[in-house]
Amino acid sequence: MSKAKIYTRFGDQGKTRLVDSGRVDKFDPRVDAYGDVDELNSFLGLALSQLESSPGFTDFISTLQKIQNHLFRVGSLLACAESEVKKSLPPVEQSHVQFLENQIDQLSESLPELKNFILPGGSTAASQLHVARTVCRRAERKTTLIFQQDSSLSSVLIYLNRLSDFLFVAARWVNHQDGRTELAWDKNL
Repeated sequence: MSKAKIYTRFGDQGKTRLVDSGRVDKFDPRVDAYGDVDELNSFLGLALSQLESSPGFTDFISTLQKIQNHLFRVGSLLACAESEVKKSLPPVEQSHVQFLENQIDQLSESLPELKNFILPGGSTAASQLHVARTVCRRAERKTTLIFQQDSSLSSVLIYLNRLSDFLFVAARWVNHQDGRTELAWDKNL
C-alpha cells in the first residue's frame, strides 16, 4: 500500500479544490474564510502549548481542544459549496453554540466586572487567545460574505460570533487565573 502524497499540484496555477471537489481560485471567499478558521485553530494550538505547562488548566485545555475539533466542522462546511455534499458533513449544531455559551457563563463567574475597554495582553497564553479572538472576528466577517449567498451557513456564523465572545472571556480568565491585572484603555494617552 502506498502512502498518499501531501502535494496535489492543483495549487500551482492558483487554484484549489473544495470539499465537494469544485475547483476555485485560491482567493475565493470560501478559501479565504476557511483559511482564517485554520489560522484561528493554529493560534488555539499555540495557546494550548503554553497552558499545558501550567498547573490548574486541565479542564480549560479540554475545552480548547473540543473547540479545535468544532473548528474542523466549521472549516469543512465553509469549504463546501455543493448543498448535497454539505449534508454529509458533520454539522455545526445548536449544542455547539450552547457549549460556548455555557463556557462563557462559567468562566465569567470568577471575573471582575468589566467597566472599561481593556488592552489585549497579559500572559503569553492570554495574549494568544486575544489574537485568536481577532482572527475569529475576521473569519466571521468573511463568513458573513458567503452567508449572503449560502444561508445554510447560519449555524457557522452564529458559532463564530459566539466563539469570539468566548475567546475574549477566556483571555480575561487566563489572566485572572495567572494573577495578571488587566490594563484599562487610557483615553488620555
